[in-house]
Amino acid sequence: MTPRPDHLPRAIEVRGARHNSLRDLDVDVPLWRTVAVAGVSGSGKTSLAMGTLYAEGLHRFLEGLSTYSRRRIGQAQRPDADRIEHLPPALALRQRPPVPGPRSTVGTMSEVFNVLRLVMSRLGTHRCPNGHDVPPAVSTQGVEIVCPVCGVRFDHPAAESFAFNSLGACPGCDGTGVRTEVDPAALVPDPGKTIDEGAVLSWNVGGRRLSRYAAGELGVRLDVPYRELTGREKEFVLHGEPVQQQVVVSGRNGRQVTLEVTYDNAITAARRSENSKFLVTHTCPVCHGSRLRPEALTSHLDGRDLAELSAQDLDHLAAFTGGLPALMPAELARLTTGLVGELTGALTPLLELGLGYLTLDRAGSTLSTGERQRIELTSTVHASTTGMLYVLDEPSVGLHPSNVAGLRKAIDALVRNGNSVVLVEHDLDVIRTADWIIELGPGAGRQGGTVVAEGTPAEIEADERSVIGPFLSGRETVERVPRPGTGELATLTVSRLHNLNGVTAAFPLNQLTAIAGPSGAGKTALVLESLVPAARARLAGTPLPEHVTRLEPGPLRGVVEIDATPIGLNARSTPGTYTGAFDAIRARFAAATGQTAGQFSFNTKEGQCPTCKGLGSIDLDVQYLPDIAVECPTCHGARFGEKTLESRVDGLTIADVLELTVNEALERYADVPAVVRPLRPVADVGLGYLRLGEPTPALSGGESQRLRIASRLRSSQRDVLYVLDEPSTGLHPADIRTLVGVFDRLLDAGATIVVIDHDLDLIAAADHVLDLGPVGGPGGGRIVAQGTPDEVAADPASVTGPYLAARAGLRGRRE
Repeated sequence: MTPRPDHLPRAIEVRGARHNSLRDLDVDVPLWRTVAVAGVSGSGKTSLAMGTLYAEGLHRFLEGLSTYSRRRIGQAQRPDADRIEHLPPALALRQRPPVPGPRSTVGTMSEVFNVLRLVMSRLGTHRCPNGHDVPPAVSTQGVEIVCPVCGVRFDHPAAESFAFNSLGACPGCDGTGVRTEVDPAALVPDPGKTIDEGAVLSWNVGGRRLSRYAAGELGVRLDVPYRELTGREKEFVLHGEPVQQQVVVSGRNGRQVTLEVTYDNAITAARRSENSKFLVTHTCPVCHGSRLRPEALTSHLDGRDLAELSAQDLDHLAAFTGGLPALMPAELARLTTGLVGELTGALTPLLELGLGYLTLDRAGSTLSTGERQRIELTSTVHASTTGMLYVLDEPSVGLHPSNVAGLRKAIDALVRNGNSVVLVEHDLDVIRTADWIIELGPGAGRQGGTVVAEGTPAEIEADERSVIGPFLSGRETVERVPRPGTGELATLTVSRLHNLNGVTAAFPLNQLTAIAGPSGAGKTALVLESLVPAARARLAGTPLPEHVTRLEPGPLRGVVEIDATPIGLNARSTPGTYTGAFDAIRARFAAATGQTAGQFSFNTKEGQCPTCKGLGSIDLDVQYLPDIAVECPTCHGARFGEKTLESRVDGLTIADVLELTVNEALERYADVPAVVRPLRPVADVGLGYLRLGEPTPALSGGESQRLRIASRLRSSQRDVLYVLDEPSTGLHPADIRTLVGVFDRLLDAGATIVVIDHDLDLIAAADHVLDLGPVGGPGGGRIVAQGTPDEVAADPASVTGPYLAARAGLRGRRE
């Protein structure tokens, strides 16, 4: 046996890290512990955690794979650092996991369904070909079962027999639970038109018009309204067999041309066009949405087949699982205990993270970002790996304070298994429970990228250099003077949507309203799926959504929905271009040099570097390794061509201007209103540290939201409704203080603001709170408390109230 070393490395040693805003950073990251990376937005937290530790850890992990495997796996570019020692192989849980495909469900994403399939296979009652149920026993655990009633032998169903992605897939929908077919009604929306007038929409595009002419040659009248065609003619239009037919058409020069055409009926033409407006999706008539073949549904546990078990919420499934041992024969006690323990182990982390309201059969594409991230986390815990580095990017996103304890348990489980956890986090409760804190800053952008404090939570609280320490200790909080209301309300009634049933909500106008409550309680359904579309419909004069029975918007005249999705698709989108300030700067260069404004654009051929096409870098394809982005050898990252860079205005080239921060540009162009006007709001929302040429797709979710808000500050806000989903994402408490100030500017200008959020500082700063609950899923969907933050904190029915009260109590004790 190889002797174990007397000691293992105690920390990851990072030396000279320069990724993004990191400034030759030297830091030791403790191993086998939970390490929280804190700091204001833009201070370099993600650059250290994701861009340096995860990227390098993943690269080293992949180095052990074959070149063929490495070529097929997406890899991050290696970070710029002098050296990184004692780094384990790394996995990451990102802030915004990708939306799963149509075959993903809560059951497959969480692995619970895989375990349940095994339980059904080994402990289920199976039906023989003659219709007799065979209960579980030792004799039924082989590859073949003998029916005790009729003696027939049949194959024992394996776990794969219950998998809708393989052997158990329904033949009618191939395991998707739905069928997408062409809707004949969508093909002919106006039967008063003739086919010549375009009645059959799928025959109106490109070469498919030839099928229209072929139909005429084959006996269909093209010059009478579609509704007047005979049944035979309509049948041929929609379902006619493909036949070869000669048609005569007029060419561009007016000459008649004879063509040999293969007739495509209207449905086939629509299917080939892949145009979604012709398609309708409905539940599969074979499996009725269960995704499983009929044979898979003949097996059952205590009378419930796999579809019925998958339709239960996880809370009820866990209770059912706990009762299984009492239903099984004593001879299978050992097998039952093992399988039930495996299923319980898969369910418990999901329940602790507040996901007990979900069902296994819920489509993964319908989950919120926070729900997807928590399922990923629980799957990781269930895998029971050892010796890994897990990098978690804001794992508390979308979590109600009541679920934070479950998050901490999941993280602790990773560490207990012998792993290291690094998390980028702003939630104070999560940070307080970390073993070690590394705080970057002191500011953002060029003012960040250094370690300002590190130590245990207690040491950070006492460190005078720390920015987050006062918030951790309660010496500082986000304070705001409540805004007096006008008394006017926007009132909404939702008849039935998801778990909302006859809910009426009132939103005070010209005030800040926070929508709180556990995940799945109905916040998104109430605001994003009801209030926003209903308000837009009312303003447009169109019918309200079917599930909204009433909306009284008051004087509202506009709706603005702001989310945290990235701005722009590539590095060509920057704060300078997004705000329009760069247009004014290019015009200034053009006027001073006598050239065109296009000469100073990296998006035009005349202005951009011919080698990198205005990107400033080029990607090197090294085949078996990830593409390497290197500085363009021609422009050296400047983006522009040599002729453009010869011009200087006010002592700067146009490339130098893009390197200016927003604050620096405001100072340099203080006398140029066309530059100051779009950039001042960016600085006002706390983004003055952004460079004019910084790629906007690389901004954090919080930065993207604030940049969008800044773009709106230049127009009139009177009677405009602003709706923001989780605006606290990625924001330090100091950043939330800035955000609240931005909200006050909007309110001063006459706006109304509704935010969906879990951050207690932001909720406590609101004028009005609507608390939904009391739980997620079917047990939620009600407004359990409403009023000022103090009123909600004192309401015994409130789910969020106790946490608001504790926050106020912490503040009081510190004072």
